[in-house]
Amino acid sequence: MQFNSIEFLLFFPIVVLIYFIIPRKVRYIWLLVTSYYFYMSWNAKYAILIAASTLITYVSGLLMGRCSTQRAKKWVVALSFVCNLGILGFFKYAYFFLKTANYLLPIPEWLTERSLSIVLPVGISFYTFQALSYTMDVYRNEVKPEKNLFRYALFVSFFPQLVAGPIERSKNLLKQVRNVENLKLWDYDRIASGFILMAWGMFQKTVIADRLALYVDGVWTNVETCGAMAAIFAALAFSVQIYCDFAGYSSIAIGAARLMGFDLMENFHTPYFAKSIGEFWRRWHISLSTWFRDYLYIPLGGNRKGTVRKYINLMITFLVSGLWHGAGWTYVIWGGIHGVYQVVGQITKPARDRVVKALRVNTEAESYHLGQMLVTFLLTTFAWIFFYAGSFQEAVTFIRQILFSWDPWNFFNGSLYEFGLDRSEFLILLGGLFILLLVDLIRERKGEDVAAFLMRQNLWFRWAAVIGLILGCLVYGVYGIDFDSTQFIYFNF
Repeated sequence: MQFNSIEFLLFFPIVVLIYFIIPRKVRYIWLLVTSYYFYMSWNAKYAILIAASTLITYVSGLLMGRCSTQRAKKWVVALSFVCNLGILGFFKYAYFFLKTANYLLPIPEWLTERSLSIVLPVGISFYTFQALSYTMDVYRNEVKPEKNLFRYALFVSFFPQLVAGPIERSKNLLKQVRNVENLKLWDYDRIASGFILMAWGMFQKTVIADRLALYVDGVWTNVETCGAMAAIFAALAFSVQIYCDFAGYSSIAIGAARLMGFDLMENFHTPYFAKSIGEFWRRWHISLSTWFRDYLYIPLGGNRKGTVRKYINLMITFLVSGLWHGAGWTYVIWGGIHGVYQVVGQITKPARDRVVKALRVNTEAESYHLGQMLVTFLLTTFAWIFFYAGSFQEAVTFIRQILFSWDPWNFFNGSLYEFGLDRSEFLILLGGLFILLLVDLIRERKGEDVAAFLMRQNLWFRWAAVIGLILGCLVYGVYGIDFDSTQFIYFNF
């Protein structure tokens, strides 16, 4: 059941209505049942895996609460990680590992083919990491073990953020689940704010991301024959597509949770306004980047064990992050590129600062900041090529088209309209991008999201904006006879 589907538009209002009127003491039971129904709508068998992950980490938490020594706690945490990552590894990486191992050792062909038939359960990376963070938080005495199995199960499976995040922490979401009976529901500002976020997220997905997907997919389908201009546009377009796709999902998730009285963490903070790759990762997929920081980078030693070790830890973290996103070497390369960006950026910073000082560049000028943003955006756009590509060779072919198939005249002769979007669709896209830029500028300058901004405005303006977003989705959303609505990109991870 996707957010951008008729099924969800019927499912969600029913869930919220019943949630608002049932007795307080059974609210969490209702949310747990509906969360499992939501997840099982993809495949009922998936429930077995999320239930297994829930039980393993639940029991781990209880055992750590009874452990008398830190050494015993470490064994419990280690066993919890081995079991959960073992499940994740089998369902997500079995074929990848076997195919990779086949280059070094002879692997029976039937075994490799059998692993290819394993279906990837939707959202398994997200709820596995969320459950594992709980065991680490209990181990570190940051939260107390949850004794109520059903409350803990709701923390792992809460449907708004279940399949694509934000990856919540027990210190935030579990605390709210424990207090669900006392959450204030009938709050106009909260309900209106949540609805605005959902409308904005749907606009980002259906009007911008899915429209960009038509062009991007059209170019990549013809990657060996497309010219440089089409490839450049496709690379830039995918940068915006994946942002609107994933940020759109996060907005819908946060808005849906807010409607029911829950506050989820921010997952995106205008990442393409970042002035460095390091800052980009503090703004992009915040729940995942902080997860890797807290549960991988810092335990590896962080920056506490010398400069060389810090760089090694950075590379390990980003390589693992790439692998988390997908079972393919292109994802690992994408993560590695970002790791190299970070390491090279830190190594060259003193030299770059000296050059800037020698040239008497005004580092406070808007033009300087704009240049930093542009460089950061182009670097991330280059890395996204490997993220999208189905293979390393395909990525190389795409880059080769940019470098050696230069055809600037195609910008003027209309051939760019041959890859899935005609002129009128491009105009609609430009309108959507203008609105996106406006909203992100408000977020950057005012420090508040679109919901907070609109809630400060007069009622007529607020309603006009919300109605405009809804009409934009209905009239210009990519779905229906000519187009097919696509699932959110991060559902695959």
